[in-house]
Amino acid sequence: MADAPRARRLAKRIIQIVASTLEHEVKDPRLKLVTITDARLTADLREATVYYTVYGDETDQQNSAAALASATGVVRTAVGRQTGVRHTPSITFVADAVPEGAARMEELLAGVRAADQEVASLAAGATYAGEADPYRTPHEDDDLDESESDESRG
Repeated sequence: MADAPRARRLAKRIIQIVASTLEHEVKDPRLKLVTITDARLTADLREATVYYTVYGDETDQQNSAAALASATGVVRTAVGRQTGVRHTPSITFVADAVPEGAARMEELLAGVRAADQEVASLAAGATYAGEADPYRTPHEDDDLDESESDESRG
């Protein structure tokens, strides 16, 4: 069983090899819009999952997925040749869900900003329901009464 740091180093190297192979060796025009974002290896270094994103619409994403599926053998051969590991890991391409998650997060943040602006606009014209300072403070008249009573006692 391999240690985790070795798997991480090999995953980083696989990202570089796959990106370079897709750019220079695989001559498929459907792969022009593909960006390799991450790679994960199993603990035994036998299976690699390579994550990618595609700049484009749904059709471009489907075409790129088909092109990556057809180029898997060439990519695995390049990984085996350039890493020098005893067993070349099998490669699986998976579309990365990070861009969709980031877009959803941006939508949620925009909604929160709009709600904050609405609360701020309501608070701008608001007045206090009671006194402006809800805490009890000694009144000045009470202080004078206490000082006068102290003088009369003495």
